[in-house]
Amino acid sequence: MSVLAKTRIFNNTEAIIEGWYWALQSSELKKGKIKHLNLMGKDLAVYRGSDGVVRALSAHCPHMGAHLAEGKVEGNEVRCFFHHWKFDSEGNLNDIPCRDKVGLKVKQPNFPVEEKYGLIWIWTGSEAKRKLPFVPELEDQEVDSTLGTPFVKECHPNVMMINAIDAHHFYSVHNLPVKLFLKPRIIDSNTIQFNNETKMPDTNVLTRFLGKFYAGALTYSMCYFNASSGTVTIGPDFLHFHIMFAIRSTKEGKAEGQTVLITKKRKGVLGKIVNSVLLFATKIVGNYFAAGDTEVFKTIKFNFKHPLAEDHAIIKFIQHAEKQATCDWGYGKVIDENIEEMIEIQNGPIIPKRSEIKVKEEKRNV
Repeated sequence: MSVLAKTRIFNNTEAIIEGWYWALQSSELKKGKIKHLNLMGKDLAVYRGSDGVVRALSAHCPHMGAHLAEGKVEGNEVRCFFHHWKFDSEGNLNDIPCRDKVGLKVKQPNFPVEEKYGLIWIWTGSEAKRKLPFVPELEDQEVDSTLGTPFVKECHPNVMMINAIDAHHFYSVHNLPVKLFLKPRIIDSNTIQFNNETKMPDTNVLTRFLGKFYAGALTYSMCYFNASSGTVTIGPDFLHFHIMFAIRSTKEGKAEGQTVLITKKRKGVLGKIVNSVLLFATKIVGNYFAAGDTEVFKTIKFNFKHPLAEDHAIIKFIQHAEKQATCDWGYGKVIDENIEEMIEIQNGPIIPKRSEIKVKEEKRNV
């Protein structure tokens, strides 16, 4: 099992798994405003149009590379600050002020955007292949949510996320009076869930009391999406608490995240009051578990050299992460999306292919 210490995707800052990642809190982007965002190595111009919808374009103008976030939002479109080229909501160039007709067929790369749980999410690719992270037992229900505490941990997101299925530490760090056995369930190629199958032991007064609130196993479930974000469900049979961890990696290899507290939607004024109390209680539950783990993340240098049989859930997670599809995002990667092999300009010259320029330069040097 020592091969787990050397992985291709897991715990690798340069390997960005294709999927949904949180970009901003919804409240950070007002209607008609545009922001610069570097999301895991990808420079983006993210804006909210007059229709309230958020869109994300590749940041640098295909004309001379000016940053589109320096420009302004016009309706649901963006106009570059430098030469005032304008791009529609799909990234299509539709106006060059110095010309009567555009004369160019140029499309600025754009990326799928969704808004939910008080967060703006961006898909790391041109076409979203899956839905946003969710709580499995609330998947087909309306939910209420509120943002919890943002955080930064001194380790890769993958390393932080396995903490939630490290059965040892619930006993050693959190003094949980039961040892969990977490069984994996593959939901799809991108999503894996771990569910506890251990019942509350009848060993002392405390566990006998707690056992009265569980008909079967102790409720603890962790569901992962693109091996980074995840949702945890915990609580007695009559009341489940749900917490989402939306996480992305930083240039320094740290985990930058945002917690989201979730509960099923309840109707009426009373429902709103109940949910406010439940979401506050959920925050307390989350803070309890987070507090015990904070110190280890400050100094950990993850190196999984001697896995134990008891680490089976962590091993399954790493194997799952290693099977994920990656994208061309990542810090240190230089990808110029705006250079066309050939651009035909109406009533103007043709810009030659880069390969033709290279040949001419080689002949000139000879």
